Amino acid sequence: MTSVPTPIPSRTQFVQEGIKHRILTGQLTPGQALVETELAAQFGVSKTPVREALKTLAGTGLVVMNQFKGATVRMVDADMAREVYDVRLLLEPEALRRSVLRGTSLDTAREALERADAATDTAQRSLANREFHRSLYVRCGNPLLGRMLDEVRDQAALVSAVAWAADPSWEREAAEHREILRLALEGDSDGAARALHSHIASFVQRAFPEAQGKEEQE
Repeated sequence: MTSVPTPIPSRTQFVQEGIKHRILTGQLTPGQALVETELAAQFGVSKTPVREALKTLAGTGLVVMNQFKGATVRMVDADMAREVYDVRLLLEPEALRRSVLRGTSLDTAREALERADAATDTAQRSLANREFHRSLYVRCGNPLLGRMLDEVRDQAALVSAVAWAADPSWEREAAEHREILRLALEGDSDGAARALHSHIASFVQRAFPEAQGKEEQE
Protein backbone atom coordinates (compact mmCIF):
# COMPACT_ATOMS: atom_id res chain seq x y z
CA MET A 1 0.00 0.00 0.00
CA THR A 2 1.40 3.36 -1.00
CA SER A 3 1.57 5.85 1.85
CA VAL A 4 0.36 9.40 1.36
CA PRO A 5 3.18 11.89 1.95
CA THR A 6 2.71 14.41 4.73
CA PRO A 7 2.14 17.89 3.31
CA ILE A 8 5.08 20.23 3.82
CA PRO A 9 4.02 23.66 5.12
CA SER A 10 4.99 26.64 3.01
CA ARG A 11 7.82 28.84 4.17
CA THR A 12 5.36 31.62 4.90
CA GLN A 13 3.19 29.34 7.03
CA PHE A 14 6.25 27.98 8.82
CA VAL A 15 7.45 31.49 9.68
CA GLN A 16 3.96 32.66 10.60
CA GLU A 17 3.44 29.83 13.07
CA GLY A 18 6.90 30.34 14.49
CA ILE A 19 6.43 34.06 15.10
CA LYS A 20 2.94 33.50 16.53
CA HIS A 21 4.27 30.87 18.92
CA ARG A 22 6.96 33.26 20.15
CA ILE A 23 4.44 36.05 20.68
CA LEU A 24 1.90 33.92 22.52
CA THR A 25 4.52 32.36 24.79
CA GLY A 26 6.14 35.67 25.67
CA GLN A 27 9.39 35.22 23.78
CA LEU A 28 8.41 38.26 21.72
CA THR A 29 6.85 40.92 23.93
CA PRO A 30 4.26 43.63 23.18
CA GLY A 31 5.85 46.62 21.48
CA GLN A 32 8.92 44.67 20.37
CA ALA A 33 10.13 45.42 16.85
CA LEU A 34 9.88 42.58 14.35
CA VAL A 35 12.83 43.14 12.01
CA GLU A 36 12.47 41.24 8.74
CA THR A 37 16.19 40.62 8.24
CA GLU A 38 16.62 39.28 11.78
CA LEU A 39 13.61 36.99 11.54
CA ALA A 40 14.67 35.77 8.11
CA ALA A 41 18.06 34.77 9.52
CA GLN A 42 16.49 33.08 12.54
CA PHE A 43 14.11 31.00 10.43
CA GLY A 44 16.55 30.39 7.60
CA VAL A 45 14.40 31.95 4.90
CA SER A 46 14.41 35.05 2.70
CA LYS A 47 12.63 38.25 3.73
CA THR A 48 9.65 37.56 1.45
CA PRO A 49 7.97 34.82 3.56
CA VAL A 50 8.70 36.86 6.68
CA ARG A 51 7.00 39.89 5.18
CA GLU A 52 3.96 37.84 4.13
CA ALA A 53 3.78 36.17 7.55
CA LEU A 54 3.82 39.55 9.30
CA LYS A 55 1.01 40.81 7.07
CA THR A 56 -1.12 37.79 8.00
CA LEU A 57 -0.38 38.21 11.69
CA ALA A 58 -1.34 41.87 11.42
CA GLY A 59 -4.68 40.69 10.06
CA THR A 60 -5.23 38.51 13.13
CA GLY A 61 -4.43 41.37 15.51
CA LEU A 62 -1.12 40.10 16.89
CA VAL A 63 1.13 42.45 14.92
CA VAL A 64 0.90 46.15 14.09
CA MET A 65 2.27 47.40 10.77
CA ASN A 66 3.48 51.01 10.49
CA GLN A 67 5.04 52.42 7.33
CA PHE A 68 7.51 54.44 9.40
CA LYS A 69 8.24 52.13 12.34
CA GLY A 70 7.80 48.80 10.60
CA ALA A 71 6.20 45.81 12.32
CA THR A 72 5.87 45.43 16.08
CA VAL A 73 4.11 43.04 18.44
CA ARG A 74 0.75 44.53 19.36
CA MET A 75 0.63 46.38 22.65
CA VAL A 76 -1.86 45.15 25.23
CA ASP A 77 -3.85 47.64 27.29
CA ALA A 78 -7.17 47.79 29.10
CA ASP A 79 -9.06 48.89 25.99
CA MET A 80 -7.81 45.95 23.95
CA ALA A 81 -8.50 43.50 26.77
CA ARG A 82 -12.03 44.80 27.16
CA GLU A 83 -12.79 44.56 23.44
CA VAL A 84 -11.47 41.02 23.09
CA TYR A 85 -12.98 39.67 26.28
CA ASP A 86 -16.32 41.34 25.61
CA VAL A 87 -16.58 39.27 22.42
CA ARG A 88 -15.68 36.13 24.33
CA LEU A 89 -18.23 36.87 27.05
CA LEU A 90 -20.97 37.33 24.48
CA LEU A 91 -20.20 34.26 22.38
CA GLU A 92 -18.15 31.61 24.18
CA PRO A 93 -20.56 30.64 26.99
CA GLU A 94 -23.39 30.25 24.46
CA ALA A 95 -21.18 28.13 22.22
CA LEU A 96 -20.34 25.87 25.17
CA ARG A 97 -24.02 25.62 26.13
CA ARG A 98 -24.82 24.43 22.63
CA SER A 99 -21.93 21.97 22.64
CA VAL A 100 -23.24 20.39 25.84
CA LEU A 101 -26.80 20.23 24.52
CA ARG A 102 -25.50 18.45 21.41
CA GLY A 103 -23.77 15.85 23.57
CA THR A 104 -20.41 16.75 22.05
CA SER A 105 -17.45 14.70 23.23
CA LEU A 106 -15.22 16.71 25.55
CA ASP A 107 -12.32 14.28 25.54
CA THR A 108 -10.11 16.93 23.92
CA ALA A 109 -10.90 19.36 26.74
CA ARG A 110 -10.03 16.74 29.36
CA GLU A 111 -6.76 15.95 27.60
CA ALA A 112 -5.89 19.64 27.40
CA LEU A 113 -6.38 20.00 31.16
CA GLU A 114 -4.10 17.04 31.74
CA ARG A 115 -1.42 18.60 29.54
CA ALA A 116 -1.76 21.89 31.42
CA ASP A 117 -1.33 20.13 34.76
CA ALA A 118 1.74 18.28 33.47
CA ALA A 119 3.28 21.35 31.80
CA THR A 120 6.82 22.21 32.81
CA ASP A 121 6.89 25.75 31.48
CA THR A 122 4.65 28.69 30.68
CA ALA A 123 4.65 28.01 26.94
CA GLN A 124 3.27 24.48 27.31
CA ARG A 125 0.66 25.61 29.80
CA SER A 126 -0.45 28.50 27.61
CA LEU A 127 -0.90 26.30 24.56
CA ALA A 128 -2.86 23.72 26.56
CA ASN A 129 -5.08 26.47 27.95
CA ARG A 130 -5.89 27.71 24.44
CA GLU A 131 -6.74 24.19 23.31
CA PHE A 132 -9.03 23.68 26.33
CA HIS A 133 -11.09 26.76 25.55
CA ARG A 134 -11.30 25.98 21.84
CA SER A 135 -12.47 22.44 22.50
CA LEU A 136 -15.46 23.84 24.42
CA TYR A 137 -16.86 25.75 21.47
CA VAL A 138 -15.49 24.31 18.24
CA ARG A 139 -18.25 21.67 17.92
CA CYS A 140 -21.14 23.89 18.97
CA GLY A 141 -23.04 23.13 15.75
CA ASN A 142 -22.59 26.59 14.25
CA PRO A 143 -19.37 26.81 12.19
CA LEU A 144 -19.68 30.59 11.86
CA LEU A 145 -19.84 30.99 15.64
CA GLY A 146 -16.74 28.84 15.97
CA ARG A 147 -14.87 30.88 13.36
CA MET A 148 -15.83 34.14 15.08
CA LEU A 149 -14.32 32.88 18.32
CA ASP A 150 -11.26 31.61 16.47
CA GLU A 151 -10.72 35.12 15.13
CA VAL A 152 -10.22 36.55 18.64
CA ARG A 153 -8.48 33.47 20.01
CA ASP A 154 -4.94 34.67 19.33
CA GLN A 155 -5.64 38.15 20.68
CA ALA A 156 -7.12 36.64 23.85
CA ALA A 157 -4.00 34.50 24.24
CA LEU A 158 -1.83 37.61 23.90
CA VAL A 159 -3.82 39.35 26.64
CA SER A 160 -3.43 36.26 28.83
CA ALA A 161 0.32 36.05 28.22
CA VAL A 162 0.79 39.65 29.36
CA ALA A 163 -1.42 39.16 32.41
CA TRP A 164 0.29 35.92 33.47
CA ALA A 165 3.72 37.50 33.14
CA ALA A 166 2.67 40.17 35.63
CA ASP A 167 0.66 37.95 37.98
CA PRO A 168 0.65 34.16 37.42
CA SER A 169 -2.77 32.76 38.31
CA TRP A 170 -2.57 29.30 36.77
CA GLU A 171 -3.79 27.35 39.80
CA ARG A 172 -6.95 29.40 40.24
CA GLU A 173 -7.79 29.20 36.55
CA ALA A 174 -7.03 25.47 36.42
CA ALA A 175 -9.54 24.92 39.24
CA GLU A 176 -12.13 26.97 37.32
CA HIS A 177 -11.43 24.93 34.18
CA ARG A 178 -12.03 21.70 36.07
CA GLU A 179 -15.37 23.00 37.39
CA ILE A 180 -16.47 24.09 33.91
CA LEU A 181 -15.59 20.68 32.51
CA ARG A 182 -17.33 18.87 35.39
CA LEU A 183 -20.58 20.71 34.76
CA ALA A 184 -20.33 20.15 31.01
CA LEU A 185 -19.70 16.42 31.45
CA GLU A 186 -22.73 16.20 33.75
CA GLY A 187 -24.83 17.68 30.97
CA ASP A 188 -25.54 20.90 32.86
CA SER A 189 -25.42 23.21 29.84
CA ASP A 190 -26.63 26.34 31.65
CA GLY A 191 -24.39 25.76 34.65
CA ALA A 192 -21.35 25.19 32.47
CA ALA A 193 -22.11 28.35 30.49
CA ARG A 194 -22.47 30.40 33.69
CA ALA A 195 -19.22 29.02 35.07
CA LEU A 196 -17.40 29.84 31.84
CA HIS A 197 -18.84 33.37 31.78
CA SER A 198 -17.68 33.91 35.36
CA HIS A 199 -14.25 32.49 34.55
CA ILE A 200 -13.71 34.82 31.58
CA ALA A 201 -15.09 37.89 33.36
CA SER A 202 -13.10 37.39 36.56
CA PHE A 203 -9.85 36.98 34.65
CA VAL A 204 -10.05 40.28 32.81
CA GLN A 205 -11.28 42.05 35.97
CA ARG A 206 -8.25 40.80 37.91
CA ALA A 207 -5.73 41.45 35.17
CA PHE A 208 -7.12 44.76 33.85
CA PRO A 209 -9.35 46.31 36.54
CA GLU A 210 -9.27 49.64 34.69
CA ALA A 211 -11.15 47.98 31.82
CA GLN A 212 -14.09 47.31 34.13
CA GLY A 213 -14.03 50.90 35.34
CA LYS A 214 -14.28 52.28 31.81
CA GLU A 215 -17.14 49.90 30.96
CA GLU A 216 -19.15 51.13 33.96
CA GLN A 217 -18.63 54.77 32.94
CA GLU A 218 -20.05 54.26 29.44
